[in-house]
Amino acid sequence: MIVIPREICRDLPRALAREWIVTNGIGGYASSTITGANTRRYHGLLIAALAPPAARVVLLSKIDEEVQIGGLTYRLGTNQYENGTIHPDGYLYLERVELDGMLPTFFYQAPNFALTKTIWMEHGANTTHIHYQLARESAPIQLTLLPLCTHKNFHSELRGAAEWRFAVAAHGGELEINAFEGATPYRLLFPPRVQFVPLDLWYWRFLHAREKERGYDAVEDLFLPGLLRVNLRGGETLTITATTDARGLGNSVARSRARARTRQKLLARRAEDDVEKQLRVAADQFVIHRAHEKENRARILAGYPWFDERTRETLIALEGLLIVTRRYAEAKEILRACAREIENGLLPNRIRADGARDFDAADVTLWFFHALDRYHAATRDDALVRELFPQLESVIEWHVNGTRNNIHVDQRDGLLFAGEINALWYRALRVMERWAKRLKRAPEKYAQMADRAQIAFERFWFAEGGYLCDVIDAPKGDDTALRPNQLFALSLANDLVPRARGESILQIVTTELLTPLGLRTLAPRDPNYRARYHGSADERDAASHHGAVWAWLIGAYVDAYQNVFGEKPARDLFAPFHAAMQAYALGTLGEIFEPAPPFASVGGMAYAAS
Repeated sequence: MIVIPREICRDLPRALAREWIVTNGIGGYASSTITGANTRRYHGLLIAALAPPAARVVLLSKIDEEVQIGGLTYRLGTNQYENGTIHPDGYLYLERVELDGMLPTFFYQAPNFALTKTIWMEHGANTTHIHYQLARESAPIQLTLLPLCTHKNFHSELRGAAEWRFAVAAHGGELEINAFEGATPYRLLFPPRVQFVPLDLWYWRFLHAREKERGYDAVEDLFLPGLLRVNLRGGETLTITATTDARGLGNSVARSRARARTRQKLLARRAEDDVEKQLRVAADQFVIHRAHEKENRARILAGYPWFDERTRETLIALEGLLIVTRRYAEAKEILRACAREIENGLLPNRIRADGARDFDAADVTLWFFHALDRYHAATRDDALVRELFPQLESVIEWHVNGTRNNIHVDQRDGLLFAGEINALWYRALRVMERWAKRLKRAPEKYAQMADRAQIAFERFWFAEGGYLCDVIDAPKGDDTALRPNQLFALSLANDLVPRARGESILQIVTTELLTPLGLRTLAPRDPNYRARYHGSADERDAASHHGAVWAWLIGAYVDAYQNVFGEKPARDLFAPFHAAMQAYALGTLGEIFEPAPPFASVGGMAYAAS
């Protein structure tokens, strides 16, 4: 369990840096900061995947709470406004936050009462539960809830208008909310004892500070349909449910909460320690299904909050999310589905909602060989390798003869004209050689191609620097920038680089690229190095490959270290990652970090490959 103590909860800058996220297995989620102030346009209590996992729409943005007791009112919500105002300042009553797996509970404390709030989602449904419990020793209170509503694509900001009123129908413990004609309706459900007081008000000019930092429109308005008011005595509970489901929820809230906890226990049952337990539970947030499709197979969402499916991230993350966790059937579904998408020897990195395919990444298809090999190593599923072998043979042939984006083998040396991915090319050839032998096919041609590529790989060695060039034979000559891509030459194979050179590479990479939270994408001494990840989208995109730290590269570093030295690096290498799971997105790992102390999280809050 992760616990965020009072001294952090009541320190606004540190509290705003800490986000939580719960997911529903179809691409929807709920997320905010621990204060309740939304700092991203992507935050909200119900972000529904209306056409899973795409078409994600923010519906219920937040609920602010007010407690009336002894003639006093305690406002527990927190909001930031465009003019700099913080109102209310409910974070000052936040005693602590506990994260059990991925389920957050918020503990509020004030004179004469203590109130907890727990949030979870129904797996497979666009349904969020917000559960309140008044401590037994508390005096009776009146709890007033302010559900602040919206209806927007999660990439956008909503602006209200004085003449615009959401259509709100209240009846029998339910509010049905329609933002506009043709919008997907959603409902707020609550016990009959809760009083609804209609208001129909706009709250104006909320600030999303993280969006402002990213150079985007960062202001939105939210609609308050009315107040929900109830009296609570010590020990009593209240659950508010936000859902797009038009049907009754059927099972009780208590059963729903028990199911959520049971699922987490099952996911974590093979963990050896608390950190592994947390990672196993966090891994599940990226595994999704498109329930509305006939082929309701497993998929991997590249991350949160703004990512969709990306083939590269799927294949890189497959081992950690599904193979290490022994979810072999789902891994097999994904590998089969990827094989069906191969076209002219390439996998698309992305298939858009309109069916358009993006073949914009040369390495994606070669990661497929690695992912299938890791699956086979764990399962010995020869049948799947035999089934997919014809597609794999075709991929090699297309790469040899040439395919999209000028991807082809240089007939002079057997290397690909895509310099930084030749370690993946070599691994694919060695894997094909091994599988051909196992399937009693002809392995010789793959062995010959691999041998040739292995000899030619010598040309990547940059003797003056003691490491590998990033690219050779480029129009402007060899690129000797010190980058982490060279780790793949050590992590994906143990015979591609001589040991002495491997030791040299690791020494330099450790000194110049390794940080507590992953590896820099460029050495600080390089004139193109960017010490900060900030500015416009173009500036941030450039920084992401010219200095920014990618957490997922720590895996390549560890494998390279083990291949070169015959042992894993010390376990304290991973301690900063555990700390990051308590300092940024709680219980999970982000995408990108700043390349200099304090190595702040600056990309997506949760990233599948990390």
